[in-house]
Amino acid sequence: MRPRVTMVLAIVAVLIGGVMLVPAAYAKLSGGDGGGGLGGVGGGQQVPAPSPTAPPPPTLADAPVSVNFKGEFFSWALMDRSTGTITGANNMNRTSSTESMLKTWIVSDYLRQLGDKEPTAALKKAASVAIRDSNDDGANAVYRAAGGSYKPQPGNKLNPVLQRAVKICGLTDTRAGTVPGYLGWWSFTQMSPRDAVRLGDCIADGKAAGPKWTKWVLNEMANVRGSIKSQQLKSGGGKWGIVDGLPASIKAQGPVHIKNGWTQLVYDNNWHVNCLAVTDRWSLAVMMRYPGSAGLSYGSKVCASVATQLVTPQPGAALKVPQQPVGKL
Repeated sequence: MRPRVTMVLAIVAVLIGGVMLVPAAYAKLSGGDGGGGLGGVGGGQQVPAPSPTAPPPPTLADAPVSVNFKGEFFSWALMDRSTGTITGANNMNRTSSTESMLKTWIVSDYLRQLGDKEPTAALKKAASVAIRDSNDDGANAVYRAAGGSYKPQPGNKLNPVLQRAVKICGLTDTRAGTVPGYLGWWSFTQMSPRDAVRLGDCIADGKAAGPKWTKWVLNEMANVRGSIKSQQLKSGGGKWGIVDGLPASIKAQGPVHIKNGWTQLVYDNNWHVNCLAVTDRWSLAVMMRYPGSAGLSYGSKVCASVATQLVTPQPGAALKVPQQPVGKL
């Protein structure tokens, strides 16, 4: 019997030893003092450092704007098209003459009235060059076709073409021009930067030109051509201003639709310069009046400077990575 007793005692000893070894081995495998579970969370495990988050795509957003402007009037406004929020200069509700910036509305108003119909080849060409080349004759032809008149309205009210702009686009500051001898002229319509960005949004969202013609109008605005140097008596190059102040990272996101307005007026010897640009994300307008001796390039540079200062994030800005402690969970 003794050998059997000895064998039993040996088996018991092996079993007891195995039970004691399992927790010790498990503790080593779990990487700590055995306080962890099967989820892999245990004492001493290191949390990986947070990965740098990708920076948001650059856009234009409200920011301080500083311009060493020398002239009679300067203002700007910016609309965030996702929210409709408008920010800008303190005087963004003050007005100046629209000049050729208004040609986008004239074309849109005419095409919207057509609905699904096609304009004549001559009027479609006139509408195109009115935007792409800022052609006055083309704009005037479309304006008449839209029902516009050059006769002053009773009480110097806006003519019907521009009354529709106020109603359809929700403009609050726009009114007829008041310069003697120019009453009833669409180019002398008084508009604020705040209303100009509303106009840009109205064109981009389809209310101005309607479902059939909105893409056509935006395509014309995206293909404005000609530099400041290419100016003629009744047309001129208009691809300058805001678009010059945008970095390539913004231009690469999609078309920038623009329409500038500019005239050196005899009655006050000022350049009246306006810049309008709209994308899927924002609408920006810069408007000013300054001495004619400064030249058109001065106004173009002011528009570009405003756009550059509103770029967010600014080029070269350091990427901020959220800081989290690295250690035990």
